[in-house]
Amino acid sequence: MSFLNSEITEKIRTLIGLYPARQAVTLPALHLVQDHYRCVPQAAIRDIAALLEVSPAEVHDTMSFYGFYKTEANPLGKNRLWVCRSLACELRGSEKVLEKIVQKLQVHPGQTTANGAITLEEAECIGVCEGAPCVLINDVPCSNVSLENVEKILDNLQK
Repeated sequence: MSFLNSEITEKIRTLIGLYPARQAVTLPALHLVQDHYRCVPQAAIRDIAALLEVSPAEVHDTMSFYGFYKTEANPLGKNRLWVCRSLACELRGSEKVLEKIVQKLQVHPGQTTANGAITLEEAECIGVCEGAPCVLINDVPCSNVSLENVEKILDNLQK
């Protein structure tokens, strides 16, 4: 019996045809699962492995290599907030912005707020250097973040 629903299974099967090797679909498959479930359940790892004709250990190894995949024990919150730590952002105050976020949310990067509203992450570069310091909110960049406007950003995400 499969854990993954038919929609995700079909999307993974479609991806298999787009890559030269089944194993290359591991990352996109993990993303599909995490986007749907807010984590990658152990049962999903087994299903992905079966679809890709690799061992569950290979899928798990790939997942654990990258810090952005979450397990059932530590699922993503409703919102994902990435703080850029690139040189451009650091020079324009991202470290202070991150400190303010940690203080207000009472979580550290990699953790989710107790109410499940926000998962805080750090990124090496978001790619919006001209708007430094910046954050990424659910895949949407937000530029020129300051100590003043970060409170409003967090309040909106907590709703």
